[in-house]
Amino acid sequence: SRHMRLHTATHLLCALVPHPVNGCSITMDYARLDFHMTEPLDKEALNAGLARLVAEAHPVSHHWISEAELDANPGLVRSMSVQPPRGQGRVRVLEIDGVDLQPCGGTHVANTAEIGRVVVTKIEKKSASTRRVVLGFVD
Repeated sequence: SRHMRLHTATHLLCALVPHPVNGCSITMDYARLDFHMTEPLDKEALNAGLARLVAEAHPVSHHWISEAELDANPGLVRSMSVQPPRGQGRVRVLEIDGVDLQPCGGTHVANTAEIGRVVVTKIEKKSASTRRVVLGFVD
């Protein structure tokens, strides 16, 4: 589905922008990520990176780790605002082979090639320390 494709694309964007995420929204038509950072972002470089990661057809998989493993690897959590759900003793982790690894309970495509052509449609400076990146499809 478009939602799964966009959701997976946000993980690629996280791999390209190594800063904490402090806001996120995904619809059928666009995805928005807010990054906690002060420096500007290069739209063309991000689009080139997204196209490369899609074309490289990285496998996407899920596995479970214990909450203790998560605690031992705090760098896995990229989101500042939303912590992974706890209480079951384990946390679901999304892995895009060689690209991204982070806790996520969402739905994703099985391979980055399934995302299709996705581009950065807009970059906004929302505050002194927040850069908003909006992704959309090229249909």
